Amino acid sequence: MMSGDIQGRVQELSDELHDHIYRYHVLNDPIITDDEYDRLFRELQDLEAEHPEYALPDSPTQRVGSDLSGDFPKVRHPAPILSLSNAFDEDDLVNWEERNRRLLAEDAKLQYVLQPKLDGLAIVISYEGGVLTRAATRGNGEFGDDVSANVRTIRSAPLRIPVNSDKGAPPSRLVVRGEILFHKEDFLALNREQEAQGLPAYVNARNTASGSLKQKDSRETSKRKLTAYIYAIVDSEGVELDSEWETLQYLRDMGFKVISDAAYCQDLDDVRRRLDAWEARRDDLPYEIDGLVLKVDSLPQARELGVVGKDPRGAIAYKFPAEEATTKLVGITIGVGRTGKVTPTAQLEPVFIGGVTVSNASLHNYEQVAALDIRQGDRVIVKRSGDVIPYVIGPVAGARDGSESAINPPECCPFCETKLAQPAGAVDWFCPNPKCPERVMRTLEFFVSRGAMDIEGMGPQTIAALIENGLIDDEADIFYLTAEPLLALEGFAKKKVENLLASIEAAKSRPFEQTLTSLGIDGIGSTVAGLITENFSSVQDLMDSAGAIEATEKAFSETLQGLLDDERGSGAEVEKLAFRLRHPLTELAPRYLDAADLPLRLARLLKPLAISEAELAAIAVSLSRLIAASKPLHSIDGLGPVLVENIVEWFTDEHKKRVLAKMLEAGVNMRAEEKAVAGSGLAGKTFVLTGAMSAPRGEIKALVEAHGGKVTGSVSKKTSYVVAGDSPGSKVDKAVKNKVPVISEADFRALISG
Repeated sequence: MMSGDIQGRVQELSDELHDHIYRYHVLNDPIITDDEYDRLFRELQDLEAEHPEYALPDSPTQRVGSDLSGDFPKVRHPAPILSLSNAFDEDDLVNWEERNRRLLAEDAKLQYVLQPKLDGLAIVISYEGGVLTRAATRGNGEFGDDVSANVRTIRSAPLRIPVNSDKGAPPSRLVVRGEILFHKEDFLALNREQEAQGLPAYVNARNTASGSLKQKDSRETSKRKLTAYIYAIVDSEGVELDSEWETLQYLRDMGFKVISDAAYCQDLDDVRRRLDAWEARRDDLPYEIDGLVLKVDSLPQARELGVVGKDPRGAIAYKFPAEEATTKLVGITIGVGRTGKVTPTAQLEPVFIGGVTVSNASLHNYEQVAALDIRQGDRVIVKRSGDVIPYVIGPVAGARDGSESAINPPECCPFCETKLAQPAGAVDWFCPNPKCPERVMRTLEFFVSRGAMDIEGMGPQTIAALIENGLIDDEADIFYLTAEPLLALEGFAKKKVENLLASIEAAKSRPFEQTLTSLGIDGIGSTVAGLITENFSSVQDLMDSAGAIEATEKAFSETLQGLLDDERGSGAEVEKLAFRLRHPLTELAPRYLDAADLPLRLARLLKPLAISEAELAAIAVSLSRLIAASKPLHSIDGLGPVLVENIVEWFTDEHKKRVLAKMLEAGVNMRAEEKAVAGSGLAGKTFVLTGAMSAPRGEIKALVEAHGGKVTGSVSKKTSYVVAGDSPGSKVDKAVKNKVPVISEADFRALISG
């Protein structure tokens, strides 16, 4: 690069970074991600290091970013609140250590503390005589905004230290530094609350935490479930510590919330061995992180290393590959799933995120698109986390130029032209046509897949060819395929056809549980299918039960017809009651499943409608019939009301009933196997299995059931035992929390033999 080009690039980068700093810290309206900012910043740093003669006096590398707001009093920090330089790979860490070694004694031994780099808002909290006296944001590193009143509302920030009086007297003065953030589940809960109130969802947890902490009314901050983690001492009187590790323990003893995932490392090799594992588990942490912080453990060494620019030499941030990036939304593709659900997908200008190039991302549904105000042509923030499908977080509103346009759901299905429908209370739109070619394609793909009917040789291309040539229209048609028409198709050689037909024949004998899973009933996976087949011996039993429920639900609605047509009152309470009465299968039958005093309880429920005794008696009789009809499904532990409704709708659908009849006629197994009974020693006991065992999980489950016990998928207070094999998961932790006994496989087998 020519000298003139270098000087021009330095000026260009400086101007661009200044603009991004202003947008981020002053306007709270960033148009690039943190990772994109870091890349620009690092490029400027490198150019200035190689050509210091071109460094500008106001270069962004010479100053600390600021989060100062004009709405709060400014306070000076007792010591500079520094930021950290970044490392992006292991070579950067090695170079960092080598630079530090040159500044220390030749025989100096460097040990480290490694902890997650929290993605929150930096906070500095002062205590005098153990009492919280002031809290301020980081600001520009020298001055911060006084947010004391708001921090006092955060329950994890102690108002007095030590929290436990057994830890001795408090220091006369202690100033600590930490991070304020939303835990992932708390941020999700906040957005659910926003949606319930008809308000737009928040896009970014960090920015939302910042906005929450800077509320003018501390009562508003108190409504947000913020968490404060403390990780450093800025200033103190009467506190003498020698290491970072000792500092974390001291802060913990004082009652501060300290990162429990910090690790003490003997040397840099020990650090490097841990990096991959940390990156792999980042999605499992309760909070968002964008990397790790590595600190020299010895505080005397850290002081000796000093500061360069705005960065302490004794600490560095190791940044993970970016999970977020911004790019342009150039189009929308509409997909229709096997249930008919319509899903919009964003077509993007290709962007590199987390090691892969992303060119499309999920938009979830049109209600979410509207809530986030995502528009065609927007620059959007895209996230890719682990194995999760990339999705659009939201728009970069500050980058709009006026050419963007609204994104609305289509009126008709793009594959069959059927008018789309949005069921009452649903956020998704659906194609209601069961013969929609795209729905049929997706249904058949799922039906033949591994874990469903597992028909080898029937991939998407084969399915498409069979549909195009009129050989199949639904799942049942697969079992009527013969060799002659298949051999006439292009690419269907004799051996391929023989193998395909053999696989289809084998699929006829799949266990009833597997066949039920393959039907693709919304919400009915293998676990729920297993619960159903434990209580219904055949598909005919299910169809009969669903038919009885449909008939009694219809009769209940007819009983209420006049009542709901009358003006019996108004207001939210009456509207809620009317909704329950119109949805008795999900709202009433489960509620009164075992009610001995149904008329009395109904009288209390229906009091706002001022109904007569005769009307109440008729409703009670009609509801009791619905309860009796639905009890076989509603009483299955683990089968919620919505799943019951899905089952009833599926097995009473005329098209589905015809498909099942054809499958039965073709010889597909639709009956549950009779379970072998070896004893009743486990009768009344419920087990949860976790971890690797000496036999397949299915065999262990069969063994439990053969002795009268029951296996469920989740731990609750009703669980009798959790059987833990090798490398058990979080179910053991939940068992301990619920005081459920945890036993080994050997203990379990001894229990049976005993």
